Amino acid sequence: MSVCHRHLDPPWQVFDPTGSLLGGGPGPLTEGDLMAVVQVSIPNAKTQADISRYWATLLAVAIITAFLAMIAFYVTIRYVVVRPLRHLRDVSDAISHGNIAMRADIHTGDEFEGLGVAFNRMLRHLTTIQDELRRANTKLDGKVDELAQVNMQLYEMNRVKSDFMATMSHELRTPLNSILGFSDVLGSLDALDEKQKRYVRNIQKSGQLLLDMINNILDLAKIESGKMEIQLTDFDIAQLVSTQCDMARPLTEKKNIDLDTEIQPGLPPMHQDQGRVHQILNNLLSNAIKFTPEGGRIRVTAERDRQQLLVLKVIDTGVGIAEEDQQAIFEKFRQGKTAMPSGDAITREYSGTGLGLSIVKELCKLLGGEVSVDSALGTGSTFSVRLPWKLEKQPLLDSPLMVGFEDFARPRLDPRREAVAEPLSAGTKHTTSGEKR
Repeated sequence: MSVCHRHLDPPWQVFDPTGSLLGGGPGPLTEGDLMAVVQVSIPNAKTQADISRYWATLLAVAIITAFLAMIAFYVTIRYVVVRPLRHLRDVSDAISHGNIAMRADIHTGDEFEGLGVAFNRMLRHLTTIQDELRRANTKLDGKVDELAQVNMQLYEMNRVKSDFMATMSHELRTPLNSILGFSDVLGSLDALDEKQKRYVRNIQKSGQLLLDMINNILDLAKIESGKMEIQLTDFDIAQLVSTQCDMARPLTEKKNIDLDTEIQPGLPPMHQDQGRVHQILNNLLSNAIKFTPEGGRIRVTAERDRQQLLVLKVIDTGVGIAEEDQQAIFEKFRQGKTAMPSGDAITREYSGTGLGLSIVKELCKLLGGEVSVDSALGTGSTFSVRLPWKLEKQPLLDSPLMVGFEDFARPRLDPRREAVAEPLSAGTKHTTSGEKR
């Protein structure tokens, strides 16, 4: 606002540009004197409206700027980041569905293009490895087919061997029983002197050993062919254990071995195959007597546990079994190392075919149970048999050899292996029932 000064000499007056008098005075002005007071006023409503309009304009500009920036950022991210990643994802999905010929096609001139190049390099390497693996699998497939055919031939040979063993065992037992019968008659004659009676006893002993061996071979042949049958009856397990131990006492007395029993009192009748349980205990006792030195001890225990299982144990103070042999002793024709310096000396020190424990294992499986051993060299052995107290039905009588053979051969049966399928199906026609051969 401009001010017009008029008549500054006394008396003086001050006017605005419109000519309105603002002020004046009677005397002259000196330095420091108050000349006038000027008051400026602005309309409040108009000012507030202008300020609000300015802020609204500023806010609108800021919102529009932020929105445009977000759109630009989205477009940039979509085409610079998301699009290459989506392309890599699509290529990966195609490869996962078997289209290994797909390749990444990214030309962005940045790190994503480098990632695409590395991705394609990896795919080429995987393709090369897959081709090599396919060729190796094809070669291996042919070898396995050859092995399947060889196994079928071996199975057939083993079946023929089992049939031969069973037939020959029957044929050998007939004359052997006659020899044992006549030796018993001969031994009862009073006309024999002591030397002749000793010869007769040797005949009886050797004949009985041979008969036991033949019986073991026959049992093994039946087990392998799946024709071992069981007869379920009710019997007193305490009486069975006592009877078997009484039968074994003459052998233990010859070696001065202390044989005792520990049977849980009040045991109810057991529903199992009495003959097979008797055979299991007989084999374990014979094994314990054989490997227990003179002056040793053998203890037989029988009880029923909470799972309604018969727990039958034969504990001896014999030579013991090495830990690495505790599984091998249950295999056919195998015996473990003893505490002697030479491991193979066992076959010379202790006679036997190595069939007793393998038959025990198979009989336990046949009766729905199991057998285990706890032993160490020089500390004796504990053989534990666990059998169901009541066997409701006879387990499957599949040949152990056939089960293992089918586990191997069945995966080979598919449309691509018709050449293998035909001889396999012919080989499996030999059932285990004994009615179809």
